[in-house]
Amino acid sequence: SSACMAGEVARHLLEDRFDEAREAAEWYANVFKDRYYLEVQAHEAGEQKKLNAEVFKLAKKLSLPVIATNDSHFLRAEDHDSHDVLLCIGLKKDRLDDNRLKYDRGLYFKSAPEIREHFKDRPDVLANTLAIADQAGFAFEKKYYLPSFPLPKGAKSENDLLVTLATAGARERYLNKDDDAKTLPANVQERLDYELGVITKTGYAGYLLIVADFIRAAREKGIPVGPGRGSAAGSLVAYALRITDVCPLKFDLLFERFLNPERVSMPDIDVDFCEERRGEVIDYVREKYGRDCVGQIITFGTLKSRAAIKDIGRVLGFTPAETDAIAKLIPNQPNFSLTVKEAIEKVPEVRKLYEGDERHRQLLDFAISLEGLSRHAGIHAAGIVIAPGPLDNYVPICTQDSKGAGRDSDERVVVTQYDMNALEKAGMLKMDFLGLTTLTIIHDALATIKARGRDVPNLETLALDDEATYRALRAGRTAGVFQFESPLATDLVRSMRADRFDDLVASSALMRPGPLDAGMHKVYIRRKRGEEAVSFALPELEEILAPTYGVITYQEQVMRIAQRLAGISLAEADVLRKAVGKKDAELIRGEIGKFVEKAIAR
Repeated sequence: SSACMAGEVARHLLEDRFDEAREAAEWYANVFKDRYYLEVQAHEAGEQKKLNAEVFKLAKKLSLPVIATNDSHFLRAEDHDSHDVLLCIGLKKDRLDDNRLKYDRGLYFKSAPEIREHFKDRPDVLANTLAIADQAGFAFEKKYYLPSFPLPKGAKSENDLLVTLATAGARERYLNKDDDAKTLPANVQERLDYELGVITKTGYAGYLLIVADFIRAAREKGIPVGPGRGSAAGSLVAYALRITDVCPLKFDLLFERFLNPERVSMPDIDVDFCEERRGEVIDYVREKYGRDCVGQIITFGTLKSRAAIKDIGRVLGFTPAETDAIAKLIPNQPNFSLTVKEAIEKVPEVRKLYEGDERHRQLLDFAISLEGLSRHAGIHAAGIVIAPGPLDNYVPICTQDSKGAGRDSDERVVVTQYDMNALEKAGMLKMDFLGLTTLTIIHDALATIKARGRDVPNLETLALDDEATYRALRAGRTAGVFQFESPLATDLVRSMRADRFDDLVASSALMRPGPLDAGMHKVYIRRKRGEEAVSFALPELEEILAPTYGVITYQEQVMRIAQRLAGISLAEADVLRKAVGKKDAELIRGEIGKFVEKAIAR
């Protein structure tokens, strides 16, 4: 179409160059045969009224159809003031400043009756707009776009190569060097066959080969790599390929959390690398799969409650001291945080401000409407996406300056305009290349030990039951210990008198907002210290929950409980786990209903 007031035809018309406008419109009409439209809009901002009249005049002259649209800068008419405040925040302007950008109140998403009322003498413009909508029959297809792994000579397919490498890796992991003629233990072989069957059937062999390849390359370059994190630790194939160094059988980790045959979604593997050399791994991936096929992932910073108060207060003329005092009234702790709306309801001091005068009420009302909106764009600290071809063939991209994106810190890197969640829905292969300072520190410490001529400990064979280590942790000596140096973690380990590896694992799980809010960490501590009797809601749960003193601590336990009580498969139990974890109300209702029905039937 001829577009809004910024369009070529519109600019000519507004500057009274009718002949030039006619010439441009004729050119477009010839290029886009029978599908070029002139455009009018249903508002009167600026010179739109004049432009609409000129467009109708031009359309009559050239016998071109006209469509009705409306620029929409905010959703509802009542959102105008909130949008105006947000605009001032972005422009760093005072709202009372007359010399700033402003938008007309009519630039919202108007309904069909409102558009019809604006053009009540020209019903054809609405009909033309609807005709275009009827012609646009596009539907998103659920499809995954995975790059192909370069096959070495002799390999027939990605599936065959994965089976070969995983089988060889499992033998290295579970058999001694002298056991070449022996078969794998039955439980290992059964798990390996099951996982390979699921992975090859779902088409993710190439994904695991890609991850295993860049981890291998990193190790060959002497770049420290973490032992594994997240759901990938539940895969024996990942363990065999040395993607992870955690045996899932030893720690009872479930493969279905990584890749569920009942509800196939893109698996997710997060990998820790040395903070200082992470960029080298990203460079390796770029060179192997093509620099135009690899990109980083955008993030959108949102207005949090306290930031919203401060930003909006500045725009409305509050002093920094005033907004700082108000912001501090709103709880913002890891285990207890409130939105502005919740703070008005639950914090007496905030409610008093809201009810006390119009000035504070306006500030808090704007904060309620703007809290959670995107404030600025950045680059995900770890996210990388790899496409089968040039990235812009699959998702919109932009470029940004980025430190740590590769060896050249001044380089502008390709960044997707979709965030992590949108990329997953678009079927793109994404993964996290996490830079972990702890790995760098450990690497440097081992190098220092070696330089001093001392025996260097083998991290892969360190015992997990060293009493001196637990004694130090119980004493609060957690400085520099990954995930345990925060005051909360230190207090938790000290309070529970941690004396086994399972306590450390449980501590990490219990430090999340949900368990903290529910007081589950306190129950665990009391039961471990013998201050409260360990109990189980049902006898069937004792075997599953005994290691955590009857407290449901891990998502794997949720899956095991669902399997035990309802007789469902672990794959079905994972769907239930995901529904609860994602707090998807509709999915929860459906899955809980099925669980209850099957549990009662047993």
